[in-house]
Amino acid sequence: MRAIYIDGHGGNEVVHVGERPNPQRHPGEVLIRMQASTLNQVDLYMRNSGAGITHQLPQTMGIEGFGHVAECDAESGFNVGDAVVIHPSISCGQCEFCLRGDDVLCTRVSFVGEHRDGAWSDYLVVPARNVLHAPSYLTDFEAAALAVTHLTAWRMLVTQGQLKAGQTVLIFGIGGGVSVAALQLAKAMGVRVIVTSRHAHKLARAKDMGAELGIHTPHEEVVKSVMAFTHKRGVDLVIENVGEAVWGDAMKSLVRGGRLVTCGATSGDQPPADLRRIFIRQLQILGSTLGNLQEFKDLLAFCEHHHIRPVIDRVYTMHQVHDALDVMSRAEQFGKLALDLQH
Repeated sequence: MRAIYIDGHGGNEVVHVGERPNPQRHPGEVLIRMQASTLNQVDLYMRNSGAGITHQLPQTMGIEGFGHVAECDAESGFNVGDAVVIHPSISCGQCEFCLRGDDVLCTRVSFVGEHRDGAWSDYLVVPARNVLHAPSYLTDFEAAALAVTHLTAWRMLVTQGQLKAGQTVLIFGIGGGVSVAALQLAKAMGVRVIVTSRHAHKLARAKDMGAELGIHTPHEEVVKSVMAFTHKRGVDLVIENVGEAVWGDAMKSLVRGGRLVTCGATSGDQPPADLRRIFIRQLQILGSTLGNLQEFKDLLAFCEHHHIRPVIDRVYTMHQVHDALDVMSRAEQFGKLALDLQH
């Protein structure tokens, strides 16, 4: 079958489109004919180094995707031809975290496109429990986008951030997939949203989507702008995946007892802790990655109810994957970069 795979680590020279062995389905699994996927930061990470993630080369790339069921067990709950999306976190089902329903914390977790072959291929096999019916109102590419960025944003906002209607959230780096997803979900929850960006055109897009305030970081101070907007109160929640470069502003923008949820560290992972501020103002700092299976089900229901459509910036063919990776590495996109796995 055709697949996009890496045979080493470095730049685009290790990323290839070519033949890979067809996956073999076993009882309890579903074989999916893949149609569409989107790019995520971890795709760049796996290409660049994959450090700390146990994997074997060559390895097919891609964390999530949309497709149609090609083979399944009769009792799986699916039929051949069903339109489906995958939950990319394959858990053991036996550790303490799986037993309490938080399978994303599984001690033996295996992520599609990280620890095992990914979704950028003609076919993919995953356990039936990791397959969900795709929302019927979405395009192939929109459906594919939900499983990583929107699920990550959902856990950050709802589970970790405990965000409620009427509160205020500050989202750093609008334009990236998680940040745009967080904006969409927060607005549907009835939340006031402040966003930041180095790019004026991304702030304009965010305001069109409902953001109440856009902070142009080359020319405006984040903390000063936040405090003016909130009448010196601060925000209830900060959503960030930048890390070191924005950490100080993120901490100082929080209301007393506020929460900061982080899912990345693209600018560095060793920010000053600012412990006095944390304990004096009783702030909560929470880490978050992806989301568990129940959260994915809740997200799909929420999106269907509010008719949320992920923002697709551009669509690339499989043979244009180098171009797509380059655009993501330069953070030029607003929303998601998609891959057409049929072309």
